[in-house]
Amino acid sequence: MTAVVNEFSINVATVNGSGSASSNTILAKSIFRMGVMVSPKNLFPSNIAGLPTWFLVRVSEKGYLARSGSVEVLVALNPATADEDIASLEEGAVLFVDEAMPQSKTEREDITTFVVPFAKIAKEFAPDVRLRKLLANMVYVGVLTEMLSLDRDAVMKVIEDQFSSKPKVVKLNQDVVQAGIDYAKENFDPTQCPYSVESRDATQGKMLIEGNQAAALGCLMGGCTFAAWYPITPSSSVCESFIDLCKTYRVDEETGENLYAIVQAEDELASLGQVLGAGWAGARAMTATSGPGISLMGEFAGFGYYAEIPGVVFDIQRTGPSTGLPTRTQQGDISLCRHLSHGDTEHILLIPAGPEEIYEFSQQAFDLAEQFQTPIFVLSDLDQGMNLLVSDRLAFPEKGFDRGKVIGSKESMEAFLEKYESFGRYRDVDGDGVPYRTLPGTRHPAAPYFTRGSGHDEDANYTERDDDYVRMVDRLKKKIDGAVNSTPAPRLVGDPASDIGIIHYGSTRYAVTEARHRLEQEGITMQSMRIRSVPLHDEVIEFVRRCKVIYLVEQNRDGQMADLLRVKAPESADKVKKVLYYGGLPMTAQPIVDAVKSSVKELLHA
Repeated sequence: MTAVVNEFSINVATVNGSGSASSNTILAKSIFRMGVMVSPKNLFPSNIAGLPTWFLVRVSEKGYLARSGSVEVLVALNPATADEDIASLEEGAVLFVDEAMPQSKTEREDITTFVVPFAKIAKEFAPDVRLRKLLANMVYVGVLTEMLSLDRDAVMKVIEDQFSSKPKVVKLNQDVVQAGIDYAKENFDPTQCPYSVESRDATQGKMLIEGNQAAALGCLMGGCTFAAWYPITPSSSVCESFIDLCKTYRVDEETGENLYAIVQAEDELASLGQVLGAGWAGARAMTATSGPGISLMGEFAGFGYYAEIPGVVFDIQRTGPSTGLPTRTQQGDISLCRHLSHGDTEHILLIPAGPEEIYEFSQQAFDLAEQFQTPIFVLSDLDQGMNLLVSDRLAFPEKGFDRGKVIGSKESMEAFLEKYESFGRYRDVDGDGVPYRTLPGTRHPAAPYFTRGSGHDEDANYTERDDDYVRMVDRLKKKIDGAVNSTPAPRLVGDPASDIGIIHYGSTRYAVTEARHRLEQEGITMQSMRIRSVPLHDEVIEFVRRCKVIYLVEQNRDGQMADLLRVKAPESADKVKKVLYYGGLPMTAQPIVDAVKSSVKELLHA
């Protein structure tokens, strides 16, 4: 039996509501503290307790963080899915199964099976049935600690940190884990388990953080003081985390007064309306939602675009259409957010990949919203938002806020009038498409204007003249197109001599990185460009024109980013080959590897 160190995936198959979240997190964090890269992914149902849930932990010496697509170690606790779960195991895999599982479900001669009395071990510590079910999860943490050679001290320290406010709970869980360790020592031969974890230093200076938490931190550091929201999976933890941060860091130390405002609106449309009201008044404001909420926001998104009011919208994408699969991931809102509202509406999209960029782009979104006086959409997804991600330390911002063209005082208005003679709210005085704005309460007779979402001219006067309207919307397009000078530029890596290009964005970064490395091992080198914002930068179009073939990887059925690219570079449309994955699970590297290998040779020699 060949030993496998630090390169395998664990799957804990259980049911929703079983209390396994804490034990699974402890398992992943313990491996991380051993200095080994991990990628935990919680695949949970959107319905009631009792339905199947899976928790995947990829352990990777190579640093791969995408879902592997294979399972080498399985903890099978759900009889309803046991047949399918066990069938998914690789040859030579290891199965840990509860003794209550029907034996017929565990019959595979090409795997090693360990039968564990999880409930009986837990019963020794908890006569109460409900608590016993929770503690049974900690038994498998102990069993895996022994059988996978995890650092016992690291596991115990993670438990201590996890339940730090409850010393009795710490002791109880540590005792149960120790019981699992002892049972494995007494009853199992560790040499029958070829998979193990050895300590490394790959995680030094890094941490695990959920993407939604990183977004909330970015909002705090970006100066946000107002949030309006309506709860929806998978975005709710953005605002929940922001609320917790505000309670700690947005309270006046002397008076105890809150320096922030949070409103739970009656729906998503109302939440965006409140965000725009706060932005119009001069506050930095945001909301967080997912696809169904974005759909409801269309009317106010157009209002913010046309009346030119700043605000930030976080879209943590999930699988659609309609209610879709609320707890599965996708990149299906690119087209929706880009053109949200009726008429010729175009929005600026920021598309971060990984917690560092989620944190940074969340801050930058508030600057961009005020610089361009428009709603900014930050597009993450469930995979990034609700799963723990390996992250470098998040840097404290060094720059101050960029409030854009704001006339906020009598003195600044007088200076403006000295330079430009008169003030018109929607007048482009310096040719970049962005007008100046005043804030309510600015004490100068030239400061007030009437904000309207209907026809208006440069001075905010009502009009339905066709020439006035054309000037307004043409200027808006100029403004949004000009944002490419301020939005995050694409990132290019790989072999600069290669004619093969791969374009991707957001959370597909992890699958693409692994695929590119695997293809390089087979002699296929390529250049990889990651789009980080829309409108598309000129570098993206130049990259497409330079390569002989482009594989555009995204997690939606229709290739929404590919369609944007083809509009921008129609003469290169035939070069763009869509690599699409949209079943709702986080993408693996395999579809990318397969697509490139199946076509690249004939395409290059065509």
